[in-house]
Amino acid sequence: MTDDGFREFVEVRYADLIRTAYLLTGSRHAAEDLVQIALMRAMGRWRQMDEPMAYVRRIMVNERTRLWRRFGSRELLAGVTGSWRSPAEPGRDLADDVVARDEVLAALHRLPPRMRAVLVLRYWEDLSEAQVADALGCSVGTVKSQSSRALARLRAALPAAPLRPMTPERQAPSRDVGERSLAEVPDASRRRDPSDGR
Repeated sequence: MTDDGFREFVEVRYADLIRTAYLLTGSRHAAEDLVQIALMRAMGRWRQMDEPMAYVRRIMVNERTRLWRRFGSRELLAGVTGSWRSPAEPGRDLADDVVARDEVLAALHRLPPRMRAVLVLRYWEDLSEAQVADALGCSVGTVKSQSSRALARLRAALPAAPLRPMTPERQAPSRDVGERSLAEVPDASRRRDPSDGR
C-alpha cells in the first residue's frame, strides 16, 4: 500500500476510529490521543498490512488495555457530543434518548477493558465473533463468554427500558452510539436452567 493509500484511509475512516476509541476510553480527548497513537504505529507498517482497519483497531484495543493497566480506571466520562446524535423518531422525546444513551455509555465504561472492547467491536462496530477474536488476540469462545458476561452486567446496571415497536427506520442497522438498545441485543445469559423442570 502506498502513502497516498494511508492518507486516503485516514480521511475515510477517521470518524469511525474516533467513535470506536471514544467507546473504549469514555473521553473525546483520550479517544483522539488513542487514534493518533494507533495511526502513528500503523503508518510505520502501512506497506505490510493486508487489512488496515483490523490492524488499527487491534492497536487501539491493545493500547487502551495497556493504559488501563498502567493508570487503572481513573477516567472521567465526558458527555456525548452532538456529532454522534441520531435523528429522533417521530413522537419520541430526544431528551429521553440522550439520557438513555448516557446511561448506557456510563455503564459501558464501568466494565473491565476486555469486556468493553468485546461489546464495542461486536455490537457497535458490527464485527463477527471471529473478527473480534482476531482483533483481541483471543479465541471465539472467549469473545462469546466475555460478550455474555458483559451484556449481563449491563442489563443488571441499567433500568429496564420499555420495548418499542420495530419501525422500518429501526430495522436498518445503526452505526450511531447508543442507538442500539439492550433489548435488541441477544441475551446469551438467558439459558434454560435444567433444574426448573421445563
